[in-house]
Amino acid sequence: MTGELFSPLHLRSGQILTNRIAKAAMEENMAGDGQLPDEQLFTLYRQWAASGTGLLITGNVMVHAEALTGPAGVVLDEHAPLEPFTAWAKAGKSGGGSIWMQINHPGRQVASGMPGVVWGPSDIGVSLGRHSSRFGRPTAMTAQQIEDTVTRHAVTAHRAEKAGFDGVEIHAAHGYLLSQFLSPLVNKRTDRWGGPLENRARMLLDIVRAVRAAVSPSFAVAVKLNSADFQRGGFDAEDARQVIEMLAPLGVDLVELSGGSYESPAMTGRSTDTRTQAREAYFLDLAEDLVSTSPVPLMLTGGITRRATAQKVLDSGVAVIGMGTALAVTPDLPDRWRGGREADRRMRPVTWSDKALASAASMAQVRHQMRRLARGSSPRPGTHPALALIAEQRRQRTALRRYRAWLAGPRSAA
Repeated sequence: MTGELFSPLHLRSGQILTNRIAKAAMEENMAGDGQLPDEQLFTLYRQWAASGTGLLITGNVMVHAEALTGPAGVVLDEHAPLEPFTAWAKAGKSGGGSIWMQINHPGRQVASGMPGVVWGPSDIGVSLGRHSSRFGRPTAMTAQQIEDTVTRHAVTAHRAEKAGFDGVEIHAAHGYLLSQFLSPLVNKRTDRWGGPLENRARMLLDIVRAVRAAVSPSFAVAVKLNSADFQRGGFDAEDARQVIEMLAPLGVDLVELSGGSYESPAMTGRSTDTRTQAREAYFLDLAEDLVSTSPVPLMLTGGITRRATAQKVLDSGVAVIGMGTALAVTPDLPDRWRGGREADRRMRPVTWSDKALASAASMAQVRHQMRRLARGSSPRPGTHPALALIAEQRRQRTALRRYRAWLAGPRSAA
């Protein structure tokens, strides 16, 4: 799977990525009225589409209107009108690359003040020490709720294809619902969805099968998977290897490797594992262990900011390199690399000792840059993380009032 950064990649579905650089998913939390994409997201994705990336992957699009990662989350279910999503797909493809929609259910990672449901494989809440109250207490899902959630993923994928997206990425990482089912620390079920890994992976595999059956053969289906949870006794690299092998016969085009959760936020470079600290390509060591046996092309995301690092990742056998924060700060970075230039600015580092608060501030900083891009302004990576976090919290309170009113109102089938 090695190749130059700007060489095409042929996927199992027949889809061809124009190069090996992907804009990885970053949760925008920028839904407009009705939890729908609007001109802010269209402007943002037109900018990224012009950057020279071969693939854009959206931030979380939620499959269940009553379960959002944040109050400004985008929802695509059976009731949502397709026109805004068609406009989003068109914006994402305006530069000649592909756009995939990341689809997700948060499970237990729902803020405590949110309306709706807080579900998990078991009734074990998110453990963040003094910050644990930030999240709601989950209830263990029933068999019917699990089956309904499988169906919701398939419905969202089918409608994403109708709207013009080129593929979907099923989110099974970062401590969200499918990652929770995979984790032996969170999944304490004793039925067919708990216990050995093949049971804990059942929901993910059922979703992949349902999605693949609901879309055309040429529509890409990818999975985002933790290379490890970075928690003692949790989902680890050997588990990831086995899950990748389970996914291979199901028509998966690509598996993106990341890592961590809110409890151990390795995806922001803040885990306690030294392999993710003070270095680029946080998860490369683990990916190198997986790539030699993977029957599916792999994408690696986490901390890549320089072309030399990106090429090193490709040389390891990884097929696609994913970047998030780097493209929020320098949206034209792929074109810079093509012209022999590098980024000339970096995000202001968050060095707070409180890991959970530092992770929240890091994400707020990234969203601050995305909002500036969505307004047509240049990024401002030197913004103080505390100011970004305060501004984010204010926006969330406003969005929460709007989400509550929307969720309580009538919705008709689209």
